[in-house]
Amino acid sequence: MLWGSVVNKLWLTILLLVSVVLGLLTFLLLEFFGNFHIEEAEERLMQTAAKVSILLEEIDNQGTVFDTANRVQDPNSRIAILQGDTFWLSDPAKQSDALPSVNKDWFLEDAELSKAVTDRKEVSKQLVLPDTDVSVLAVGTPLEDGDGAVYVYQSLSVVKETGNQTTQIILLGAGIAFVLTTVFAFFLSSRITKPLIKMQDAAINVARGQFGTTVPVVTHDEIGMLATAFNKMGRQLEFNINALSQEKEHLSRVVNAMVDGVVMINRQGELTVTNPPAEAFIHDWQFENGETFHEVPGVWLEIMESVVTTASEVTRELTIQGREWVIIATPLYDEAAIRGAVAVVRDMTQERRLNKLREDFITNVTHELRTPISLLQGYSEAIIDDIADTVEAKNELAQIIHDESLRIGRLVNQLLDLARMEAGDTHLVTEDVDINPFLERIVRKFQGLADDRQIKLGLVNAVDKQTYQFAPDSLEQVLTNLIDNAITHTENAGSVQVTVSDDSEQLVITVKDSGTGIPEEDLPFVFERFYKADKSRTRKTGKTGNGLGLAIAKNIVQAHSGTIKVTSRLHEGTTFIIRLPQHTKKI
Repeated sequence: MLWGSVVNKLWLTILLLVSVVLGLLTFLLLEFFGNFHIEEAEERLMQTAAKVSILLEEIDNQGTVFDTANRVQDPNSRIAILQGDTFWLSDPAKQSDALPSVNKDWFLEDAELSKAVTDRKEVSKQLVLPDTDVSVLAVGTPLEDGDGAVYVYQSLSVVKETGNQTTQIILLGAGIAFVLTTVFAFFLSSRITKPLIKMQDAAINVARGQFGTTVPVVTHDEIGMLATAFNKMGRQLEFNINALSQEKEHLSRVVNAMVDGVVMINRQGELTVTNPPAEAFIHDWQFENGETFHEVPGVWLEIMESVVTTASEVTRELTIQGREWVIIATPLYDEAAIRGAVAVVRDMTQERRLNKLREDFITNVTHELRTPISLLQGYSEAIIDDIADTVEAKNELAQIIHDESLRIGRLVNQLLDLARMEAGDTHLVTEDVDINPFLERIVRKFQGLADDRQIKLGLVNAVDKQTYQFAPDSLEQVLTNLIDNAITHTENAGSVQVTVSDDSEQLVITVKDSGTGIPEEDLPFVFERFYKADKSRTRKTGKTGNGLGLAIAKNIVQAHSGTIKVTSRLHEGTTFIIRLPQHTKKI
């Protein structure tokens, strides 16, 4: 097609533009020169009439004036003089196309020409001679004495002939300009599009994966800059493709190395990405539900439908082949639209078995407490019934009963508190607390115990402000547990230091001791219920804990939207770090 090529488009566009410009210019020039020739002829005739009028005023001999007028007239014009009753018409030129003669009445009867005599003003008019088809341009000027006028008329064919010559010259120039423009436009469009064709070929090669393709830069204009930019784009595209390939390979390795299964599904319900654990899950699902291995499991279609409907995270729990699985699917967005979902498939069998064992253990412990409580009740009844025969024996039994009842009561209360916290039934009443008096009061409670063990107990305050928001009773329980553990597991003459600091976002409380430390293999489990690292953290006071203190502390800190961490090395001490947001919501 004619418009299918850039060369043709540029060529025709330039030709169309130049044609319009040349057409308008030719039209204006023809109009201008047409009027110009008429005005020039009119001015020339008017000058001739003025000269004759002056001669009549200066020379008294009319014969001499008439003879002079015959000589000064243009060969293509004739002069007529009206003076009083005298009318004189110059002799015609000796040519075959000489202008016909006219009489006096022709000038006086014409409304426009007669104004030279009646109104004494110069006149000009184009008209046709009587009884002929000859068009003439006639001008007239009044005589100074007011008794007549001088008229000069000339055939318009002479003016038109001059205009035709001018028109030919203008049209010839326009034609030459059009031809030159055609050649120049074709040359220019070809020169512009030649490097573009090379860029097109290079782009096709790049699309085929040949990113090393370059375009020769032969000019330094916009096209040369475009070629330079294309070459830079090719190099950058090659770099980005390599980077994406490496990133894709890295991501693939990470996904395949994950213990949890990863599945990506599009809106059509097609599985686009899977890793070995996910494939094992799919295999088990299809085996149990009798589906073929080439079909998309129905569970994924259901999950995809739920994700698209709710536009939020969707969780499913399944039991397949005796194992418990949890599927967590999150929508994938393409700008504002959901284009699919990514799901994590996690085998929760072992974790839930452990949780069930721990929950059963708590239940069993609580149940088993009834027996010792009954025994304590029996000892107390023995004392009441005077079975013990001495006062010392009664007091000893009473003391044992008292101590054991307190220990069992603490255990039961801690178990109940922990159960409530892990069930999400945690009610914290936060308030603005002056941090320095709060910590000094807690540290002061343990000062006597620390002095008895010759342990240096200190408080370092490095906060920028004094008032923070938290639940004071709950945080005091946490710090009491941490400081008590630190003193208990620190050798005599050791040190325990409590440090408080802050930054723009959180309050940081650190409890650091120089005690026996915690083995590395025990660190991940110190915050679990009933876990004790007694092999390395042997209590020096003879007291035995129940393994619930740190679990309760962790739940309290998390209820504040904070975190608690521990770092430790054997024989080098232990450090507990509590981080609390400075703006904790009241729950």
